[in-house]
Amino acid sequence: MFEKALKGNNYYWIWLAFLGTFMAIGALCYVRQYHYGLGLTGMSRDVSWGVYIAQFTYLVGVAAGGVMLVLPFYIHDYKVFGKITILGEFLAIAALLMCLTFIMVDLGQPLRVMNVILHPTPHSMLFWDMCVLNGYLFLNILCGWVILTAERKQVAPPKWIYPFVYLSIPFAISIHTVTAMLYCGLPGRHFWLSAIIAPRFLASAFAAGPALVVMAALIMKRVANFDPGKKAIDKVVTIIIYATLTNAFFVLLEFFVAFYSNIPGEKHALEYLYFGLVEHGHVYNNLVPFSWAFVVFCIIGVLLLSLPYTRHKNEFWLGAGCFSIFIALWFDKGVDFVLGGFVPSPLGAVVQYYPTLNEIMITIGVWSMGFFILTVLYKIAIGVEHEIEA
Repeated sequence: MFEKALKGNNYYWIWLAFLGTFMAIGALCYVRQYHYGLGLTGMSRDVSWGVYIAQFTYLVGVAAGGVMLVLPFYIHDYKVFGKITILGEFLAIAALLMCLTFIMVDLGQPLRVMNVILHPTPHSMLFWDMCVLNGYLFLNILCGWVILTAERKQVAPPKWIYPFVYLSIPFAISIHTVTAMLYCGLPGRHFWLSAIIAPRFLASAFAAGPALVVMAALIMKRVANFDPGKKAIDKVVTIIIYATLTNAFFVLLEFFVAFYSNIPGEKHALEYLYFGLVEHGHVYNNLVPFSWAFVVFCIIGVLLLSLPYTRHKNEFWLGAGCFSIFIALWFDKGVDFVLGGFVPSPLGAVVQYYPTLNEIMITIGVWSMGFFILTVLYKIAIGVEHEIEA
């Protein structure tokens, strides 16, 4: 089926060339970082996780969000999701490869990742995170490819694949739950020390992943004559709305606990994110624009996906609503959550983090790699669909 990725119009090749250019720039920047060290990044002793781990955290959710398309189709036999399920599985593959790449570039020396394999430490959350991420990646590659092959041959998928499909569902939940435990298991960081982090992560995941699938489906409907069905899109949008509202509710609960209980560490982190933190006469507020962008885009997205005209009668505004939700949750989890947790430090110091240009270009390169892989996988899926229709 790989040959289907080698056939496309000029727009397809221009898009791949565009992504390939940024991949090459990102690779060159990474070579520079590899030789010089992580001193080229904006990270420091007080801010040990930067934009790389922030993107990793967000993309784990994007990968986990695909389960909201797999669950109705395979568990509840909801046939409406027949065409869109493969999009969720292939999205998980691309997102997981980006996650693993962001971990590699954050390590500085990539061979250090072998320590997790050669010297496993089951009491460490990092060890279990490696297990569930690679396990979920393997399951999606296996299930997606076997089922798509069966669909191409117009036969029922082999029975032996279904246990792996069912196993992928708890794995999808576990990848974001274990990632949440990496944060909420750190007692020195008050902002992350919350039992609600895992549910909050899952709620945002069940909105971000499906939102990207809907955007991709709307684009492919216009440029590739691939239509997963209006009813399927409508049901996915319903999932996005409820998940987004649930995530917003969890954020409000964080505010209630911090300010009503007057917990200094968590309260200062929220003040820093949303209002700016004043220390020794200086205002620290570099993340305030991102925090309020999350609020604004979240409101805009929910409104666009809820109003009948923008949801049912105009695909442009439907796509805009999904994009608003996707970017809002990126501001929340891909920027604020990780970076806000370092302010203030356990010793009360306020150190702001600013990514360097080299760091930003590597990040763009990894995102470009993910969209490159996603484009190729979707091209194969669309090719199979058109072959069946013919």
